[in-house]
Order: sequence, then structure tokens, then C-alpha cells
Amino acid sequence: MSSISKLSRRKFVKSSALSAFAFQVVPSRVFGANERVAVAGIGAGGKGASDIAGAKGAGADIVGLCDVDAGRLNGAVKKYPGAKGFSDYRKLFDELGKSIDAVTVSTPDHMHFHAALTAIKMGKHAYVQKPLTHSIWEARTLTLEAAKNKVITQMGNQAHAGEPIRRAVELIRAGVIGKVKEVHAWTNRPIWPQGVKNALPAQEIPKSMDWDQWIGPAPMRDYNAGYAPFKWRGWWDFGTGALGDMGCHIMDMPFWALDLKHPSAVEAKQRGNSIHSGPNKSIVTYTFPEGKYNHKMPYVWYDGGHMPEASVFEGTIVNPSNAKKFDLIIIGDKGKFLFNRNSQKWKTTPEDLIESADPDKTIPRVKNEDQEWIDAIRGVGSEPLSGFAYSGPFTETVLLGNLAVRLGKRIEWDGPNLRATNVPEAASIIKRKYRKGWEV
Repeated sequence: MSSISKLSRRKFVKSSALSAFAFQVVPSRVFGANERVAVAGIGAGGKGASDIAGAKGAGADIVGLCDVDAGRLNGAVKKYPGAKGFSDYRKLFDELGKSIDAVTVSTPDHMHFHAALTAIKMGKHAYVQKPLTHSIWEARTLTLEAAKNKVITQMGNQAHAGEPIRRAVELIRAGVIGKVKEVHAWTNRPIWPQGVKNALPAQEIPKSMDWDQWIGPAPMRDYNAGYAPFKWRGWWDFGTGALGDMGCHIMDMPFWALDLKHPSAVEAKQRGNSIHSGPNKSIVTYTFPEGKYNHKMPYVWYDGGHMPEASVFEGTIVNPSNAKKFDLIIIGDKGKFLFNRNSQKWKTTPEDLIESADPDKTIPRVKNEDQEWIDAIRGVGSEPLSGFAYSGPFTETVLLGNLAVRLGKRIEWDGPNLRATNVPEAASIIKRKYRKGWEV
């Protein structure tokens, strides 16, 4: 084992030991009773617009904005007239670094790590959209750096802060369905192009866009509207496909409830994957070792129209053809739990499996994830429960599925050391090479 691996493992074990349920926040600076958190938003359009608005609604002052598209940036500056706009987040930090407390990062996946790492190393609190990073190594590195720099962090998987997930975690841990032996989760994504065999032809770069900054650490390629501003998710250089986009939402509750750590293996069946683009559809099977709340078990992910076999739904009063565009089923020794993260109108077999269950509420309740993060920065409440101590390892697991998809091989996984023990060629995907000038 290399000295780097030893160091990473030692730091990771230490940071993972932090309990989100008991860890009281100590902000990097003490805020006065009426003092507001100064936030800069990196990525101001699309999801970035709502993330910035969420921080504002939670009581933050928006003082800086960054977007590589001048049109989006100008629109955001008009909405927040006290904020200064930038097309390069590095210039934002150079100019406003001393006057900001925190950042939101809502860029395409391939830019999350560089922007967030820069902020964290400057002691700035960070909210980063899901998936936390583009690569597995990046997720581990952000987790370690956030713990080292004692900053307040949050990954943007919104339902993690809601009542359905938090109550379901309490129910599962109370044993209402028994020890868990299978989990099945699915989505209708992708709803953008995937399965594309070749890079797209060059088009004229929009005058409003700084294309070099949009590419950032990824390999340079010609601009095409099939990449930006929206369809980047299906391209491996920029996005993480349907699994990266939706896995951090849908797979969340069982990963949290069962206190899962590293899977021991993962394998995938897919159609349409290429060196450039993610598959049209896939089934990814993670194998997790036995834990306190689960047997050794498969955790199966389905996308692109794939669904669990009909036998998985038996007894839930749901026909798989009528299932919603995303959901999950947990199968335990006592029965099945068809979970939806947006409501508590759950279905179980037996039908009354959880109706009479009333375990104590042991998890803090919050207004929403934005309020949870901003309040924690101000020293109010506890550590955000989707902070990087949790969401970093979770993102590692989600992205591990893409490793199996891209390589077309079963991966035997050494989680603590970020190593596919049977597939040495996985190393270049676990930790990608960055474009010149963007090295870390």
C-alpha cells in the first residue's frame, strides 16, 4: 500500500467516525445574533438559481455570483443587486475571499470538485449539488478536506432533510420490517441523450459563453449545444449519467437507514455505453456485507426503463407497470416496504406492517436543507445530516456503479483504499487526469 493510501485511509476512518446525530456545530467564526451569512453562488442559472434563492431564503446575504454564461450571470446580478458578478470562480475568490463566509456550487458535475475544494481550503463553508463530485477520488478528497478545515457542508439531495426520509430511517432502524435482505431502486432517467457513440461536431460558441471556463478541468473539445447548457449529464467527460444524477436522491434513504459503508463488489448490465457517453439503460447490482440492520445483500439500481422483476412487487398492491418514475422497495425478514421520498403514503406487505409502529423521533427535524446548512454556519442546531461526512462516502458508492458500467466488468472493491482489486485499469476513472492548468 502506498503512503498516500495509508494517509487517506487513516484520515477517512477518523472523519467517518463523526456522528451526524450527536455532532454539535462549531462555526469557523462566531456570528452575532443579527449577523447574516455572506454567500457567493458558483453557478447562477438552472439549479444554481434555486440553490442561491434557497440560501437567501434561509437568511443569507448573496454577495457574489459566478457563471460562465453572461446572460445567466447578468440575470442573477439583477436579482441580487448587492452581489458582484464573475465568469471565473477563481477571480471571485481572489477579490471577495475575505468578505464571504460560504459558497453554493451548482455547476455541471465535472466542476464541483475544483470549486468546492478551493472554497474549503480557504475555510469557506460549502453547499454542493449532487452528485458531490464527478469522480470517486474527488468525493473522498472533499470529505477529508472538509473535516480538516472544520467547515459546515451540505450536499444538495433535498429530500434528505424532509420528514418522509427521516421518519423512514427511524422505522427501518427500529426493525419494523426486520433485518433487510434486498433493496431495489429505479428511475425513468435518462431524459437527455445517452448512448452516443461519437463526440459532437463543432458549432459556433455563443458570444455570451466562456467556453474555456465551462470546460474547466475536463478534456478540451469543440462547443456544441448538445453539451451545454443542459445535455452534459450524458457525457462521461462532464456528467455522471442517470445513476449520478438520480442515485444520490433515490438510493439515499436505505443507505442512511442501514448505515451502509463500502460495498464489497458491484457489477452492471447496460445498453448503449460508449467511451464518450453513458448507457441508454442499465441495471447495477451492489453487494453489501452484513451489518447491524441488514444481511449480506444486493442493492440493485435500475434506469432507462428497466424495473425490478414482478416478484419484487408481490404483496405491495402495485403492478410494476404502474410504478412511478422513481421509487424503491426494501425487503426485510418481516415484509416489504415500498417507499416514496415525497410523501408518507407508503405501501407495505403485510399491509399494516408500519401502521402501529411508533418509534421515537431520534433524528432532528428541519425546515429544509438550506435552513439546516445556514443555521449550522451560524452555530444554531446540529451538523447538517447530508454534510460531506455522510454524502462523501455515499457519493463514492453511487459513482462506483458507473465504474462497473464503463468497464463492463464486475468490480471487487476495497473501499478504504479506493481500489478495484481485480481491475487495475479502473484507477484512471477512480481518479481522472485533469486538463493542463487545472491539476490538483
